[in-house]
Amino acid sequence: MAKLKSYDLLGKEVGEEEIQEDLLDWSVNDQMTKDYLVALRNNKRQWSACTKGRSEVAHGGAKPHPQKGTGKARQGSLASPQYKGGGRVFGPKPKFDQHTRINRKEKRAIINSLLSGFVKNGQALVLKYEAQEAPKTKELSSLLNTLSLSNNKILFLSESENMYPKYENLAKSLRNLPKVKFLNMQNINGYEIANSNSIVFLEGSLDQLKKTLKRA
Repeated sequence: MAKLKSYDLLGKEVGEEEIQEDLLDWSVNDQMTKDYLVALRNNKRQWSACTKGRSEVAHGGAKPHPQKGTGKARQGSLASPQYKGGGRVFGPKPKFDQHTRINRKEKRAIINSLLSGFVKNGQALVLKYEAQEAPKTKELSSLLNTLSLSNNKILFLSESENMYPKYENLAKSLRNLPKVKFLNMQNINGYEIANSNSIVFLEGSLDQLKKTLKRA
């Protein structure tokens, strides 16, 4: 039975939450995880870089100088790549769809493996959140200092997108802090988890976490 310590907004420990060991029995090989993360990064690219070649730049067709008699190398056009403002040789062009397909079962296994790793390694905790009346970045900064997390990359996870109004002030408080992300369990991806040092589960997200880790 894995146990997660629970804290309030003042950084005071208020109890523990338990997660059954069988829910954490997820493991995948490193290569599968790497391929998934690389695919996520590739799919974020726009592939829209575009440069002009010699035939596309706006230059006249006249020769820069006479063919002979100047002592210079012969040149045919100012659109040549050696001139400033000339076309680019083998420059990037918009590509066809470069989307990398991600297997759904592999994605689920990788995310669950990463989440369970944070729980088993003691890199996760639970925050018992009581709605703030207004955004208070100082209050959250003080909390992270109390929990010795101020220098870490931290991921805050709420239960669902529908609960955002409840956590709106919390999200606004966190967005002013460096290296802190606020997401919900429905929209998490492996890159955000792998790029974090610690995970803070909001109290309401634990049921969603257990549901996510449960094998079909």
